Amino acid sequence: MSKDLPQKQDNSEEVDLGLLFNAIGNLFNRFVNFIGSIFKGVLTFIVFLLRAIIKNFKTIAMVMIIAAGLGFALEKTQPEVYTSQMLVRPYFDSKYQLVTNVNYYNALIREKDFKQLKELFSIQLEEAKEIIEFEINPGPETENDRIVQYDEFMSSIDSIRAQEVSYDEFIENRSIYSGDVFEINVKSTKKDIFRSLEDGLNGTFANTYSRKKMQKRDSLISIEKERILNSLKEVDSLKIVYINVMEEESKSEGGRITVPTKDGLLIQERTNTREFELLDKQIELRRELSALESKKVEQDEFFDTVSSFQDVGAKYTSLWKRYSIIFPILSFIILCIFFIVIRTVKFVNNYEA
Repeated sequence: MSKDLPQKQDNSEEVDLGLLFNAIGNLFNRFVNFIGSIFKGVLTFIVFLLRAIIKNFKTIAMVMIIAAGLGFALEKTQPEVYTSQMLVRPYFDSKYQLVTNVNYYNALIREKDFKQLKELFSIQLEEAKEIIEFEINPGPETENDRIVQYDEFMSSIDSIRAQEVSYDEFIENRSIYSGDVFEINVKSTKKDIFRSLEDGLNGTFANTYSRKKMQKRDSLISIEKERILNSLKEVDSLKIVYINVMEEESKSEGGRITVPTKDGLLIQERTNTREFELLDKQIELRRELSALESKKVEQDEFFDTVSSFQDVGAKYTSLWKRYSIIFPILSFIILCIFFIVIRTVKFVNNYEA
C-alpha cells in the first residue's frame, strides 16, 4: 500500500502539469489569434478603402483638381506677408517683462485695438493695422551654451537632487526664460515697417523690478569700490612707511639705525620690508577695481541689441497658407470619409435584412 501511494501522487502531479501547459498553450493561441484578427481587420479596411478609391478614381481626381484651383485662386487674393527678426540680450531679469509685453501686443492685435498699438510704437494707424503677429523664441545657441546652462543649474541645487536630473531631461524641460538671448519675430503685410518698431520694443524691457535690481547692483558695486579704495590707501600708507625705513637704513652706517628709548640708544639691525608683497596686493586690488568698472559699463542698460530688424522684411511662406496644397488634401480626406460612411450604411442595412 505504501508503495502505491507515491506512484499515485506522481501521476496526479503529471496530470496537473499537463493541464497547466494546455491552459498556457490555449491562452497563447488566443492571444496570437487576437493579434492576427487585428491585422486582418486593418488589412481589410485598407483594401476596402483602396477599392473605393480605385473605383471612384476619376471623381476623386476631378474634385482634387477643382480644389487645387480654388486654393490657388485664394492664395492670389491673400496679401503678401513679410517677416523680420531681432535678437536681444536682456539684463536684470527684464526678459520676463519682454515676454509679457509681446503677449500683450498679440492680445491687442486679436482685439483689433490698433490705436493702442499706434501709441505704443509711435507709428501711423494704417501701419499698425498691417502688423499680423509678434513672436518671441529662444535665441540661437550652441551645444556649449547648453552645457554651461546645465552646469549652472546643477550647481544651484543640492547634490542629491542633482543626481536625478540628466542633461537630456534638463534640455527637454527648459522654458523660454532659460536662455540669455531672445529672438523677436514680427509678421506684417508691410515689408518696411520693422525698423520703426524697434523704439517701441526697446521700451518693453524697463520695469520697476529691473530698475530696483539695477540700482541694487550699482549700490553693491559702490560699496565694493569704496572697500577697494580704502585698501589701496592702506597699502599706500604701508609703502610710505617702508620707504622711510629703507631711507633711514641707507643713511645709517653698516645698515644699522639708532632708535632712541627711555634707557638710552638702541641699535637696531636692518628691517626686512615687504614692499614686493605690497606691490602684488596693490596690483590685485586695482585689477578688482577695473573688473567692477567693466561690469558696470557692460551692463549699463536693461538690454543689448545683438541683431536689429532688417530694413525690408523677407517673404513669409507657411504650409498652412498653401491653400493649393491643403484644399486637395482636405477634399481627398472628405471624399474618403464620405465613401466609408456610404459603404458602412449599406453594410448595416444589408446586415439587418
